[in-house]
Amino acid sequence: MSFTSIYRHGFARVAACTTRGTPADPAANAAAVLEAARACHDKSVAVALFPELALSGYAIDDLLMQDPLIDAVEQAILDLVQASAGLMPLLLVGAPLLYDGRLYNTAVAIHRGELLGVVPKQHLPNYREFYERRQFASGAGTEGGTIRIGDLTAPFGPDLLFSAEDQPGLVVHAEICEDLWVPAPPSTMAALAGATILANLSASNITIGKSDTRRLLAKSQSARCLAAYLYSSAGTGESTTDLAWDGQTSIFENGEKLAETDRFPDGAQMAVADVDLDLLRQERLRQGTFDDNRRLFGQAAGGFRTVAFRLDAPEEDVGLLRAVPRLPFVPAAAERLEQDCYEAYNIQVAGLVQRLRATGIGTVVIGVSGGLDSTHALIVAARAMDRLGLPRTGILGYTMPGFGTSEGTKSNAWKLMTALGVTARELDIRPAANQMLRDMGHPFASGEAVYDITFENVQAGLRTDYLFRLANQHNGIVLGTGDLSELALGWCTYGVGDQMSHYNVNAGVPKTLIQHLIRWVGRTGQFQQAVSETLDAILKTEISPELVPAGSDKALQSSESVVGPYDLQDFTLFYVLRYGFRPSKIAFLARHAWADVTRGEWPEGYPLEKRRAYSPAEIRDWLRVFLRRFFGFSQFKRSAMPNGPKVTAGGSLSPRGDWRAPSDGNARIWLEELEREVPAE
Repeated sequence: MSFTSIYRHGFARVAACTTRGTPADPAANAAAVLEAARACHDKSVAVALFPELALSGYAIDDLLMQDPLIDAVEQAILDLVQASAGLMPLLLVGAPLLYDGRLYNTAVAIHRGELLGVVPKQHLPNYREFYERRQFASGAGTEGGTIRIGDLTAPFGPDLLFSAEDQPGLVVHAEICEDLWVPAPPSTMAALAGATILANLSASNITIGKSDTRRLLAKSQSARCLAAYLYSSAGTGESTTDLAWDGQTSIFENGEKLAETDRFPDGAQMAVADVDLDLLRQERLRQGTFDDNRRLFGQAAGGFRTVAFRLDAPEEDVGLLRAVPRLPFVPAAAERLEQDCYEAYNIQVAGLVQRLRATGIGTVVIGVSGGLDSTHALIVAARAMDRLGLPRTGILGYTMPGFGTSEGTKSNAWKLMTALGVTARELDIRPAANQMLRDMGHPFASGEAVYDITFENVQAGLRTDYLFRLANQHNGIVLGTGDLSELALGWCTYGVGDQMSHYNVNAGVPKTLIQHLIRWVGRTGQFQQAVSETLDAILKTEISPELVPAGSDKALQSSESVVGPYDLQDFTLFYVLRYGFRPSKIAFLARHAWADVTRGEWPEGYPLEKRRAYSPAEIRDWLRVFLRRFFGFSQFKRSAMPNGPKVTAGGSLSPRGDWRAPSDGNARIWLEELEREVPAE
């Protein structure tokens, strides 16, 4: 398959369709279904879902039991089977069917000219406006059956799963309307048995507020079952004798909405989205209680029959119908970003408050560089002191200029400390650094412009050494400032360096989120105006360790020129840490997220001048850097990292939490997969 094909990277395109119905006219309804099925084929859809009783109409009452209607439905199914021979999607179509002398409300599975199976509805509503038991029998107890329709025979029963043998992880289960509204939906057992695509054929009538209930049920079922949930409801054309219909169609995946159509359509419409089967597999792999639950209900979950089919998905690029956030740690939706920033900031504050309260210590020692990380740690510490009712003067902030410190960052550090009212001091590390370099016989001490790793780490180590001794002197704790992104990339000095502290409030926060947290603190007026103005100035500063003197062009040392753009590296970190994806899949997703600055949403407040795109070659090259650093040699720093709270659902790197790995691992298999599977262009 082409590298650009979604079907190469574990996705499956699905559609939830609603058609214009014609009451008691199966031929017309089959034609409408077929028209939609062909449109789904043209869109390279793997699974197409249609409403409950789509072939007959739902609101036709006792007409369902008329022989001409029953005969016409069977003929419509035979016609659909024949017409589907050249179509890619697995079709799930609602129909009333006779089986063993009773009428059943069923989902008929059709694929490429074959009748794969028929699934009967188990839970028949017989309350308020519903009266289904007048016409239908429950499918409960029909497991293991076989049905004959014309010259075709197929499995019949609620115990059917439909599995694509050429698309790993694509396992489909069908349930019908009320089946979802009961405490233990059939799809729960199907998911435990391996189904990843749960489909609901519905004819739920609409009343005020009911759409929200449907949405809640479908969304929560997708989250509990770690699955995709497709919902399709009857719409225009249904009889409105006593009821009305809104044609709601939705697609959810693991608790997130992927697609949804407008309600009350004039005609046919469909919600289409690409479901990530790898994501669902990884979620089930990691959440061991999912399998524990399966084994607890082993007999019920193991009683399914599997019907295999070949999808024969297209090998070429068919696009990606799915939002891929550029910044997976930072939501683009303003309301969600507001909530995330509020929660992240308060998680950090609460963590520090508890640590100070538990230790009985009222002094915090922190190095303030004027960069993003120390700035954020400082405003977290200030709010923690406020919560504890302690004076902010108990925060001892030290700006510690070295050989690469710029006047701008140093000035911002002083402004911030002054505006916050902490105890602000300056400790010049250059004399001590010069002495150490002389003692070591380093060329810099003799006047040579040698700015190697030793030169950098002498400064980084001295800063940390001073902070720890100052904490001893003042009975305080050293507050760490390094963030999640730096820990992932090993961009920190081990031991006597910025990797170490008594407590690190930023350890669970990626660099991309820290920038938005600082914006949020300033924008929402958490502190006085002078603080907000300084925060704004700091956000405009180049990300730099400032350990090497600026060159003749006055340019600061750039972290991103070495470890890569944090926007891109945080993207990779999310998918490595949260889902364990292959490098090739991450590269595929990155191409969609970062190919065009005008495509997709940016988080509120993201500076226009910093918005950029990345070419496939850049994505591949920086992904190689990430893999080499993350898997190849940085784990020993994470294995000894200090305490600090987990903040994002994307994960943390604490060896006591989300990420546990050997310090002497290697990156070979990840780099080999990258080189083998990801084209340069």
